[in-house]
Amino acid sequence: MAFPATSGSRRMPLAVYALTAGAFGIGTTEFVIMGLLMQVAADLHVSIASAGLLISGYALGVFAGAPLLTAATGRLPRKAVLVALMVVFTLGNLACALAPNYEVLMAARVLTSLAHGTFFGVGAVVATSLVDEDRKASAISIMFTGLTVATLLGVPAGAWLGLHYGWRMTFWAVAAIGVVATVVIATMVPRDRGTREAGRFGDELRAVARPPVLLGLLMTVLGFGGMFTVYTFIQPLLTQVTGFADAAVSPILLVFGVGMIVGNLVGGRFADRGLAKALLGTLAALAVVMALMAFALHSKVAMVLFTGLLGAAAFATVSPLQLWVLRKAEGAQSLASSLNIGAFNLGNAFGAWLGGAVIASGTGLPALTWVGALVPASALLVALYAIRRERTRDEVAVCADAA
Repeated sequence: MAFPATSGSRRMPLAVYALTAGAFGIGTTEFVIMGLLMQVAADLHVSIASAGLLISGYALGVFAGAPLLTAATGRLPRKAVLVALMVVFTLGNLACALAPNYEVLMAARVLTSLAHGTFFGVGAVVATSLVDEDRKASAISIMFTGLTVATLLGVPAGAWLGLHYGWRMTFWAVAAIGVVATVVIATMVPRDRGTREAGRFGDELRAVARPPVLLGLLMTVLGFGGMFTVYTFIQPLLTQVTGFADAAVSPILLVFGVGMIVGNLVGGRFADRGLAKALLGTLAALAVVMALMAFALHSKVAMVLFTGLLGAAAFATVSPLQLWVLRKAEGAQSLASSLNIGAFNLGNAFGAWLGGAVIASGTGLPALTWVGALVPASALLVALYAIRRERTRDEVAVCADAA
């Protein structure tokens, strides 16, 4: 590995925090649109359902771009890849801020999304290369803290900016974050010497095409698809159904962010103790929270509580889902990790589309929670099948060895 490790030092290298800055910007631009849907729809003269497709477009860009760019940049120096991705991210957000119409905004969102999956995949490798063996997990978690802080602080701040100064100002602010992150990464991340040898892409594709990996990716799509069926339209749900003022949306999104951080930590601990139980338990919890949320829609106190529970239940599934895919993708963990990031975003796109379809059907915003709950429930069924399949295979292998 070409990056110098910090042997003997217990201080986390500044380069890891530089990667955190990039993760913060990317996380902010992905989710902030959910707090701006009504402003974007009114300004560009499109329906709320059409504005929701801006989330789908971004997510599909991540889904397609993550594996393709991971393969295309496999032999390039990682620092150069990270800087180039942040430049793409910054230009994409500038294009969003300047977009004259809905079509250009959609194209700009897709352009921005291309940086997402590969940044997290390459960034995680760089972060672990900068520290000793016993601190690699800590380095990854610090980098991904940027994503969680984006949800906790960046998204509510962006929604506040959009409410008071217009939605375009939010994208100008995110573009400024991109400039800072680009400079910080270019300055603080050490240069890797030479180019990297990439593995055979065909062999990696065959590894991730194994049934357990594909089932894991399907669980990810369905689990997050259910959450985004509701969360994509959280602004109109809070204002038009529950009766909150527009100014209350940002603080309530802050509650979602707190729930997300708590759920992420709890889900990780559960996964360490038992992956199968954590997988089933977190998916079941998500389905139950979304179903019960239907009864909270007309109570302001209950709706704030369930917004936090939604964040906690959804992000409790992240570690179990990620760990399942990594364990089953022997020989292709980098590609599998990239694909699973894409799967999270495919779930994002599917959920935004499904929620828009529910609204367009005339059933109304309250139906989103019921329909959304069915999606993680289907992920739970897939998980039950996958776990039973693996146990049966293990039992057959034990019997064959005994014979």
